[in-house]
Amino acid sequence: MEDSSCNSPSPPIFRNRYWILRHGRSVPNDRGLIVSSLENGTKQEFGLAPLGVQQARSAGESLRKELEEMGVPVDSVKIHYSPFSRTTETARVVAGVLGVPFEGPNCKAVVELRERYFGPSYELLSHEKYAEVWAVDEADPYIAPEGGESVADVASRFAAMLSSADMEFHGSAVLIVSHGDPLQIFQAVLSGTKKITSFLEEGTRSLSWAPMCTVQTASDGRGFRYRGISYH
Repeated sequence: MEDSSCNSPSPPIFRNRYWILRHGRSVPNDRGLIVSSLENGTKQEFGLAPLGVQQARSAGESLRKELEEMGVPVDSVKIHYSPFSRTTETARVVAGVLGVPFEGPNCKAVVELRERYFGPSYELLSHEKYAEVWAVDEADPYIAPEGGESVADVASRFAAMLSSADMEFHGSAVLIVSHGDPLQIFQAVLSGTKKITSFLEEGTRSLSWAPMCTVQTASDGRGFRYRGISYH
């Protein structure tokens, strides 16, 4: 029976296995702030909250168990993460649980994985302002908030990142650690959605982001698996 969760063409075959992880609960989440610029996002003061550290550790343990069950060796694991402090800290914790040296060549900050920049008009304001941007997203994914990024902008850089990673590695297990809004957009890209806004359904953009569906791309398991961190 055809999977009713996807109304679009089958996603492409990849050379690697990929896992997607959103960062754990952060200080900006606790404070209800939009922190989306690279300048602010890399500040230590906007890193993980204590609960976020626990969530990252739990995600790492879950992933380690899955890798062991699949027979995936640790030395084949690559971790690519957004340079924001909340994603860097999440990746560091997960790497520690997996036994992957965080300062080694298998872990790398990738600027294309950064948070979506909502522009100076929204930076450091209440996260309740997200609704204004998302309303525009649903109307037209090519319209960006003033000075910020559109859905299409984010989709473009994530697609470029994926293409680069899949050319760089072969037969690896790649963990991508990023942010909720970009990952929702990335899900649409991976699923081959003709119109990105079809994934902007009610409830998918909340801060309590739940795990998304698995996208299988090959009979040998190559493809994407999503691990969400719920904040409740």
